[in-house]
Amino acid sequence: MRLNEIKDRAGSRKTRVRVGRGIGSGIGKTSGRGGKGQTARSGVAIGGFEGGQMPLHRRLPKRGFNPIDPRFYNEVGIDTLQAAVDTGRLDASKTIDVAALKAAGIVRRELDGVRILGNGGELKARLTLTVNHATASAKAAIEKAGGTLNLIVPKVLEADEKKRAKTAAKKSKTGKKSGGSDE
Repeated sequence: MRLNEIKDRAGSRKTRVRVGRGIGSGIGKTSGRGGKGQTARSGVAIGGFEGGQMPLHRRLPKRGFNPIDPRFYNEVGIDTLQAAVDTGRLDASKTIDVAALKAAGIVRRELDGVRILGNGGELKARLTLTVNHATASAKAAIEKAGGTLNLIVPKVLEADEKKRAKTAAKKSKTGKKSGGSDE
């Protein structure tokens, strides 16, 4: 074998289709671009255009709501907590927070915090939890087992608190004025 004898395997390289080489080629004249007008030009972006008919994306109703600042919590069930205590991954005598759950391998990332779910499981261990949110059934299960639940309250800046107080005062003043007088 010599260098000048090396070639690709048969069928591995296809020749490029040469468009616009006469009507006999089958891809001449418009060269696969269709008819005239807007779509024959480059830079066309009329994906949902239906030619005067109301487009599908406008015929269908808008649904749902997208919050401006969505929060994503790690959801942990009380059965998962009990299993972690039973296997020794969690120490029931210490306070359990996001860092402890991450160290135990229950949550992967910290995200925006932890939400405890009372998913029908039973909690026997007496736990002290510091989390962002807990369902009513989870709270009841924790308190039934003799544990405590500390919820992390989001911090409110002083400026925001003053602004809120000011708007509340305005509303109460206007509410008194608009109430009318029967005297």
